[in-house]
Amino acid sequence: MGRGFAIVPAAGLSTRMGSTTSGQARKQLAEIAGAPILVHTLRTLDRCAGLERMLVPVRPEDREAVAARVAKEQLRTPIEVLEGGTARQDSVWNALQRLDEAPEEAWVMIHDAVRPFVELETVMRAVSAAERHAAVIAGVPAVDTIKQVERVGADANRVTTTLQRERIVLAQTPQVFQLGLLRRGFAKARQDGFYGTDEAALIEHLGEDVFVVPGSARNWKITTPADLPLAELLLGAVAASTR
Repeated sequence: MGRGFAIVPAAGLSTRMGSTTSGQARKQLAEIAGAPILVHTLRTLDRCAGLERMLVPVRPEDREAVAARVAKEQLRTPIEVLEGGTARQDSVWNALQRLDEAPEEAWVMIHDAVRPFVELETVMRAVSAAERHAAVIAGVPAVDTIKQVERVGADANRVTTTLQRERIVLAQTPQVFQLGLLRRGFAKARQDGFYGTDEAALIEHLGEDVFVVPGSARNWKITTPADLPLAELLLGAVAASTR
């Protein structure tokens, strides 16, 4: 397996968690089961074979504290905590600048800081596939009926069509790319002023194919305050099983 890097964006404001108005820690820094969610995520990624470095973009005011907390972990993989940007795309771009000397064929994994339950098997499956296909995301099939809608009022939407569920996948992370392709995707997006909701969207905007490998229902994203009790329970169980 070739040389690779991980980028773990952790500069989000966590508006859905309410942290910007309640004074709570941002969700990725919220402490559950004895450690911040971000740290639980880094612990899992640290087990990925071939990983040379992890880059963690954070908000400027969080950088010193996050760097100190991460250093306590003494993980196998070197970790660089750096300043993130206003949007996720800007944060990942900032991290990519730290890989100027890495070869074009190296792989880069981007993984959400608030997906601590990702299984190592999912990570390695995506990395292995990216070495063949250059752009790979983890995804799970849609199980609910998917309706496309248009807004018709402040409190209502109108259904315009029912999408074929068999052709829909719900995108997760990790998303893994060959570095040269990812650089081209970012260059094109910056040239066009294009912002995507994930890195795969930049590769699609470039006109290149993105492939999907099976993700996992367990690989869910901690998003709202209601998610925290379940996350605490699950992460506590994981910690207990590894003692």
